[in-house]
Amino acid sequence: RRYEFNIRKERASMTTIYLIRHAEAEGNIYRRYHGWYNSLITLNGYRQIQALEKRFEGVRIDAVYSSDLFRTMTTAGALYKSRGLELHTDPGLREIGGGVWEDKTWGWLHRENEGALDAFNRADPAWQVEGSETFGGVQMRVTHAIRRIAAAHPDQTVAVFSHGTAIRQALARIKGIPPEEWHGLRHSDNTAVSCLKWDGAAFQLAFEGDNSHLDPAISTLARQSWWRRDGKRAEDVNLWFRPLDLERESQTYYEARREAWITVHGEDTPFDGESFLQDARLHCGRTPWGVTCAMAGDRMAGLIQLDPERYAKDGAGYIPFCYIVPQLRAQGLGVQLIGQAVSFYRPLGRQYLRLRCASYNTPAQHFYQRYGFYKIGEEQGSRVPLDILEKYIGYDR
Repeated sequence: RRYEFNIRKERASMTTIYLIRHAEAEGNIYRRYHGWYNSLITLNGYRQIQALEKRFEGVRIDAVYSSDLFRTMTTAGALYKSRGLELHTDPGLREIGGGVWEDKTWGWLHRENEGALDAFNRADPAWQVEGSETFGGVQMRVTHAIRRIAAAHPDQTVAVFSHGTAIRQALARIKGIPPEEWHGLRHSDNTAVSCLKWDGAAFQLAFEGDNSHLDPAISTLARQSWWRRDGKRAEDVNLWFRPLDLERESQTYYEARREAWITVHGEDTPFDGESFLQDARLHCGRTPWGVTCAMAGDRMAGLIQLDPERYAKDGAGYIPFCYIVPQLRAQGLGVQLIGQAVSFYRPLGRQYLRLRCASYNTPAQHFYQRYGFYKIGEEQGSRVPLDILEKYIGYDR
């Protein structure tokens, strides 16, 4: 009798991991260190999320994971919501923790500790500040998290949402790049996609940092130049902030108010500088940051005035004055002043920012709309027509 034996070679399971950076978030445009700080997605970031969702139309996704921070969980909505999947959160996918650097401006970090900032920008393995992680530490943490996820989904396709430095360090380990070469690691755009293949023992990198789904108009890196290596790199202007000393710098405040008034309302509308100074002194009496000076290096770039009393009952923080000096306008710096206001008011539990803007001040109206402000009313009894604008800065939407 003849026997036939079918010898079947066991096929190794293959898991596909799409490793995706979160959409543009506050730290990206406010130019602040946001590692474990729980920042929000920008309006432009939501456009990137829509583009990411379109990119993955028709692509099978079996599971979705993200770090437990708002910006990654929100970006992950592009893939898990329409598929009816559960979102699994994993703190192992978080960005590198910055300790005492959290929510500090890049401009302040450059001024206060240029050497440490340079080490951070070079991904120096020795970099560490009080309370922070290290590059090696975040690399091990994120790599282990991705391995756990891959092992839990044999023969499946999984989307994993994480952060810029976290992804960069994980890919360095997968590619076998040693610590002395971390300085050469490439930066990826917001919502950029990398693809890994896991065979049960090791990862293979199929592609890295692809942002082809982003139109240049909504690409974050397309609007910045600090990351370039093609000869077109230029240092972006990162501001730092200090309280304005009205005892010594009242004239600075007065002249800024006067210049802004004339620019918006013209010479024929009377300027009441003393009333503005009186309000400024009142606000500085409530907080040292009542009038805050934005600095570009050693020169003043602008002013932002903060009144924590007005609109407090509405859960809003009020900005009476937001100003960039004429020679630095149209350089994208104004949004960093908004970031300073968010940094001041959010710890106070405020859910909104409010300010007033002349209805005919078209450049300012466009600026505020671009960064999330919308009209909620009109100021009554004002000498000039003023719209009341509001921006949401909470987490529960």
